[in-house]
Amino acid sequence: MSLKQKPLTLRGLEVFETLARTGSVADSARHLGMSQPAVSQQLRNLEDGLGAELLNHGKRPMTLTPAGVRFLTRTKEALSQLRQAQTELTALDLSHLADLQLGMIDDFENDVTPQFVTALAQNLSKCHFRLITAPSREILQMLKNRKLDLGIAASTGEPPAEVTEHPLLRDPFLLVAPAAMELPAQIELTALTSLPMIRYERDMIIRRQIDAHLSRLKLDLPARYEIGSQQALMALVAGGLGWAITTPLGYLRAQRFHRDVTVHPLPFTPFARRISLFTQKDWQDAASFDIAATLRVLIDTQIIDAGHKKLPWLGENLRMLPD
Repeated sequence: MSLKQKPLTLRGLEVFETLARTGSVADSARHLGMSQPAVSQQLRNLEDGLGAELLNHGKRPMTLTPAGVRFLTRTKEALSQLRQAQTELTALDLSHLADLQLGMIDDFENDVTPQFVTALAQNLSKCHFRLITAPSREILQMLKNRKLDLGIAASTGEPPAEVTEHPLLRDPFLLVAPAAMELPAQIELTALTSLPMIRYERDMIIRRQIDAHLSRLKLDLPARYEIGSQQALMALVAGGLGWAITTPLGYLRAQRFHRDVTVHPLPFTPFARRISLFTQKDWQDAASFDIAATLRVLIDTQIIDAGHKKLPWLGENLRMLPD
């Protein structure tokens, strides 16, 4: 079938990019919020339009054909440009705002926050704009005290009263260990006993979530350090002083230590945290949806794509969440 009969579509490119990453129609359907037959049909339409097979359909997981490898590079470039354009256009819809008080989780400060704030500032020329970068617990407290209109933070599962939660990102927990620590491919807890666990400071939401999960599993792990800084925690791991439980967001933020640490799936039942956009219930609904849409584009390109590139085994464990 010719390219004229089956034109390329944005949805088809998104389906192909996701299939190339997951190798699974089922996983791609969950990620994209589509049915499995719809995913398969989009791929067939794309391959018919190009006149070439992009994926080896008979393999599980599906793998790229040589043509697919070449086309994936172009697809990523095209989608990156389209997503950036979408970000800019979405931000334009906020020009009517006169005042905006925004809090953002400090885990985003390397990648998402700079681009997001730039997009907002360029289109809020008549707006008094205040940005707070802080840990999740402080952002949620400021929302509770009505000192913020919106906040991006880790969810506790119980947002403050009069606050609406818009889920954004599933951020799974993983294990980071010193690169010099020899660990088997299939890690068991006994392999970690030579070094202590490095924990987050006890008032942090991420620490409470980790402790709650370990308690459910009846695991009592010895710890020596309690650290309130992601960079400091990763520095201790890189220095060979212990191992830690963190998330892809925390790992990606600490790029300077990547050479000196290794990352592994948890050696016990996996779990994840949720990063969400929180808005005051009396705040403008249309603007909050525009902001959520912009954040989703940036999270997809700056966090999810980067996380899958660094740690491809994460698969659908690191993904966008439906609102």
